[in-house]
Amino acid sequence: MHKQILPIALLAIAVIAAVIAGCTGTPPDNDIPDPDRTYYIVGIDEFYPPHTYLDEKGKPAGFDVESMIWIAQDQGLDIRFKTREWKGIISALLDKKIDILCSGLSITPERAEIISFSDPYWAINQGIAVKKDSPVTMEKVMSGSAVTGTLKESTAADWIKRYLVGIGVLKKDRFKPYDDFQSGLTALEEGQIEAFIYDAPGLIEAIEDRNLEYLGSIKTGEKYGIAVRKEDKELLEKLNTGLKHLTESPKWAELIAKYELNENN
Repeated sequence: MHKQILPIALLAIAVIAAVIAGCTGTPPDNDIPDPDRTYYIVGIDEFYPPHTYLDEKGKPAGFDVESMIWIAQDQGLDIRFKTREWKGIISALLDKKIDILCSGLSITPERAEIISFSDPYWAINQGIAVKKDSPVTMEKVMSGSAVTGTLKESTAADWIKRYLVGIGVLKKDRFKPYDDFQSGLTALEEGQIEAFIYDAPGLIEAIEDRNLEYLGSIKTGEKYGIAVRKEDKELLEKLNTGLKHLTESPKWAELIAKYELNENN
């Protein structure tokens, strides 16, 4: 009896492993759209912990990554993760270099005009980081007295342009947008800028091992969503269904605890 059960059990394990591997494989390095491709490429930013990053083995990891794997398995979707620079990541979706964007992307009216979003899955505020022992205060940042940086094409950049630069509080030459997150934080450490504004969860995580500290939050009430192209309505429906199932399952609370997410950020 045991001799018969063991091969069956091993076969079941192999099938499960194959399913998981199918959901987390790596696509080719080229960006040439393949009309015969049978899987979906999920674009992520590798520098946005705890939502998306590469682990010590160089594999995609994070809250959004694990959420996307769960949704894919729930909905029978074959997915592959591919890292992209944040600058141009929406263009990559529109150009069919990726099919799904799940990497802490805030839902905005401007973005919703060109791409479709799932139901929101997380809410965040913007955060401010400064160098440790810096004399810069929240008041100095909000009054435009501090040279301030952020990531290009981010909602933080939009907020600074609208509420600081746009009304003349922060002079244009004191606003420093960077092509990537890490360059901005390095500039802050080296004193090239005095403050860095970005999504609070990612910012708090990113400065843990740096000579930087978290100054405080700006209440923007942004919401993250999974993005697809406008024409991919069936895919969007599956993502929403899978997301609903995920948030109603015990796995959701498990992921929130695992990645120490805080809804107050």
